[in-house]
Amino acid sequence: MMRTILVGILVLMAAGVGYLTWDWYSRQFSGEAYGSEFALVDHTGEEITRDAFMGHPTAVFFGFTHCPEICPTTLFELDGWLKQLGSEGEDVRAYFVTVDPERDTPEVLDSYVSNVSDRITGITGGKEEVEAMLKGYNIYWKKVPLDDGGYTMDHTASVILLGPDGSFFGTIAYGENPDTALSKLKRLAGG
Repeated sequence: MMRTILVGILVLMAAGVGYLTWDWYSRQFSGEAYGSEFALVDHTGEEITRDAFMGHPTAVFFGFTHCPEICPTTLFELDGWLKQLGSEGEDVRAYFVTVDPERDTPEVLDSYVSNVSDRITGITGGKEEVEAMLKGYNIYWKKVPLDDGGYTMDHTASVILLGPDGSFFGTIAYGENPDTALSKLKRLAGG
């Protein structure tokens, strides 16, 4: 009984945080293109700019290839949701932007992203240029040293949804109910 109550409380807290995040973003950026200009490279080595996020519905996730759980899970789920949308979501574009450009070269991103999906484009670049984009999109990231001398990255774990005009549309929180996430993507796709 106590376990059920605790799970219920956690679900309510997660829903509350998701709503507050959505509310804050929507009040901050309603009606204008979200984020900032950038000039980076995709996982094939081609230049990519903010223009890639315009003209169609867009889902953007920020993470890194050495991420043990959150990033691969989110990319796998995002690919699955896009497949579930079928032709209804064919205009939705999805992007995985690294928060760890020191390790995530185009080649590393290509291998990582293409093992999960042919619908998701990886984005990386120089450290300063990537960090400027992260700041422009209000993404939290922090390099965290590990005892073995390596490091991991803490980062925002929500998928940011952008409308065809680049305006903020909403978020999908990590661990969000799959039906709710799919419903958000359907609304983003115009369905």
